[in-house]
Amino acid sequence: MKTLKSILLTCMIIAVSLTTHAQSTIMAKQIQQKSIEATRVSGTESLNKMTIINRNEQKRVRQMAVITKLYDNGNTEKKLIRFAAPADVKGVGFLTYDYKKKDDDKWIYMPALRKTRRIISSENAKSFMGSEFSYADMTLPNIEEYTYKLLGEETVKGILCYKIEIIPINDDVLDTNGFSKKIAFIGKTDFVLRKAIYFDVFEEKEKVMEVESIVEVDKANHKYRFKKIVMTNLQNSRKSIFEIEQIKFNPSIPDDYFTTRYLER
Repeated sequence: MKTLKSILLTCMIIAVSLTTHAQSTIMAKQIQQKSIEATRVSGTESLNKMTIINRNEQKRVRQMAVITKLYDNGNTEKKLIRFAAPADVKGVGFLTYDYKKKDDDKWIYMPALRKTRRIISSENAKSFMGSEFSYADMTLPNIEEYTYKLLGEETVKGILCYKIEIIPINDDVLDTNGFSKKIAFIGKTDFVLRKAIYFDVFEEKEKVMEVESIVEVDKANHKYRFKKIVMTNLQNSRKSIFEIEQIKFNPSIPDDYFTTRYLER
């Protein structure tokens, strides 16, 4: 009888543990989904600056214009980035179609070659324009390509955040995006990402992304943009800073802006 009670108790503990784990997984995934939705804005026009800092604190500053617009009832975000300065990157264009449930489309136009080239998925982990941001960082993640676990709560720069572990579902996703694990810190009140720690394929800490400030672009629907992001590479001591200098909410951007033909103008 004692043995039977022990077995039943063990089974109950396992069942409760599995249920708690399942609930934690679902909740973590829902938090991540809300975080993605919090930054999907109907349309924006902005002037931005990207500062690239090497390990010797030498800086390169790049100016760019960015326009975005949502399509397919919010399931697709199209984005065009056009570099304006300095001279060595002037005219470079980057176009993305960020889909919720399938692989994104990305193109880059190099004026020196007068050619538009598609960025294939195997290049997503590569550096974007020499910065510590990758091509993958230029679009929002496909939520179905990762598993999620709620690790608790933690305060980041005075903001109470959910702490979530995000892991690629397989080696293909890992190789494509370049990290084996990410720890994300998402604001409890606005669901905006405040910090992310990236681990490389050897499960060593590689990069830390910190959101220094945000801006509420669409106040009616509580939609946000990252106003200043700092990406620090812990392994090579390089740093990149992405800042919005001016931004305007504009859902009426012409559709032909988001074509490879316009990219080459």
